[in-house]
Amino acid sequence: MPTLSVFTDVPLAHKLEGSLLKTYRQDDCPNKLFLAYRACMTKEGRPWVSVVVQKTRLQISQDPSLNYEYLPTMGMKSFIQASLELLFGKHSQAIMENRVGGVHTVGDSGAFQLGARFLRTWRRDANVVYVISSQQEPHGRIFQDMGFTVHECSIWDPKKLRMDPNILFSVEIPRGCVLVIGNIVDCRLTQSQWAKFMSTLKSKRIFPFFDIPCQGLHNGDLEEDARILRYFVSGGFEFFCSQSLSRSFGIYDEGVGVLVVVALNNQHLLCVLSQLMSFARALWLNPPTAGARIITSILCNPALLGEWKQSLKEVVENIMLTKEKVKEKLRLLGTPGSWDHITEHSGTHGYLGLNPQQVEYLVKKKHIYIPKNGRINFTCINANNIDYITQGISEASSERKKTLIGIKV
Repeated sequence: MPTLSVFTDVPLAHKLEGSLLKTYRQDDCPNKLFLAYRACMTKEGRPWVSVVVQKTRLQISQDPSLNYEYLPTMGMKSFIQASLELLFGKHSQAIMENRVGGVHTVGDSGAFQLGARFLRTWRRDANVVYVISSQQEPHGRIFQDMGFTVHECSIWDPKKLRMDPNILFSVEIPRGCVLVIGNIVDCRLTQSQWAKFMSTLKSKRIFPFFDIPCQGLHNGDLEEDARILRYFVSGGFEFFCSQSLSRSFGIYDEGVGVLVVVALNNQHLLCVLSQLMSFARALWLNPPTAGARIITSILCNPALLGEWKQSLKEVVENIMLTKEKVKEKLRLLGTPGSWDHITEHSGTHGYLGLNPQQVEYLVKKKHIYIPKNGRINFTCINANNIDYITQGISEASSERKKTLIGIKV
């Protein structure tokens, strides 16, 4: 008699993000291209790794004094300290007052898992979460699984083809909820607008939860990427922040991050950290160390730190140049519409501003694989494929225009 499986009633989950990559790999077309990698890519089509990271990794592997003992539950203290100083500045008043701390986590998703669990336990009145970002983030699902009611809102306006951070003022965020601001660099408000927004958060007792996923990879300026966060610190806010440095160093397969905690005083900070460590012990007990060791070694060595900063600037300059070339080639091809939005925003990823039909044309007709929302990784574009990609975009845009005006294609 066959044994009845305990998994009989388990259905297949919805298609995950990797399904596009799976379809791409199964495509036999020799000209196929994939423009949705998460990693920053080189012109040779390989994941970018800072040269200083490769050098540091080799030095660490040959260090005979290295101790592979379990870390404390909080994680590697030197890594946490170096990360906090990178985020808030070495001479930060909040750091000197011992009201800023963190827990070493498993990547950025680990930081959100840890933070969400803490808020579910210790802020039971805050059962609503608003996630505001420039793309569909996994953060909402994490909070939803924890029992929160989640509302997600994107600051990307597909009709105007631009980021519209003013959405922060148009959304009626209820009192006492948690506000997740994904990739805060995209929220380009003026200082007076930020002051107004911060005043609203304070009056409504809204708890901010920030995300800094790749500091330095937006415009090559580490300070600029953290400027708004420091503004909130100076404004007397308490908040959480997911800080992940894996992409900024090119250590993609060793996801490592920090759940940053900013409190009003050291007593409150110590209480929060103690509870977070209790949750971390149940979630992963011991965080990964290899990536943390590499990052700490670089951040704590002035010469290596200088090399890493220079490598970030070079990557950002290449991204900006690529975007300019894409925009110019689309203009020369007579592509319908404006493409200024391509160069108006920083970072490795950005929206092409294509609608679902145009995206489908690129995938089905040109074998250029991009997500349905048209958000691509611009580092996937290089001298070998830029002409084919821009030609495909131009064709997709022209085909859609013909359809709209009734010309048979």
